[in-house]
Amino acid sequence: MLTCKPASDPESSPDAMASRRMLLGSGLALLAGASLLAGCGSAPRKTRTSQRRRSGPAGTVPLRTSTPEVAVINPVQIDATLREEAVARALLAVNVPYSYGGNTLEGGFDCSGLVQYVFSGFAGRALPRSTAQWARASLPRDIGQLQRGDLVFFNTSGTSFSHMGIYLGNRQFVHAPSSGGVVRTDRIDNSYFAPRFDGGRTVFL
Repeated sequence: MLTCKPASDPESSPDAMASRRMLLGSGLALLAGASLLAGCGSAPRKTRTSQRRRSGPAGTVPLRTSTPEVAVINPVQIDATLREEAVARALLAVNVPYSYGGNTLEGGFDCSGLVQYVFSGFAGRALPRSTAQWARASLPRDIGQLQRGDLVFFNTSGTSFSHMGIYLGNRQFVHAPSSGGVVRTDRIDNSYFAPRFDGGRTVFL
């Protein structure tokens, strides 16, 4: 069963990994030393493009506003008093390794497996497993109404709702991003996720 396609963020993309391997094979130590000296000598040059894209704290960009719709089928309904417990469970998973199809602290997580783990035992019913199933089992939430514990979705593979995480507030979310990575927090409005944002949704009553 399709669970959650890894988010191909720049830190863990195949191209980036291949580039790192090539650098290692051709004298990484020398290059790293030169880079370090160059980086210490001057601040990064600001371009008009980076200045134009900024809309808030440094490095943030506007969220995509055209988000896909999905029919809600048999929504998961969880008591809103459990929001903070859900967030605490999600944060306990930070630094657990990514594992495709994983949904346990011991075996690792993919993105929808992390969400399934966080809400297990809260709903009194079988929970969705794939990102698309979670989208159909949750209610849309306007970005200005997102609360801690709500769900955020992204299109990271050319398919709507292909990646998800749990909202922490202040435009931050926790998720299991990609192979070779670990569960971590990121901003929904960073340069990678903002243009891929598929909207926020909730399972809380």
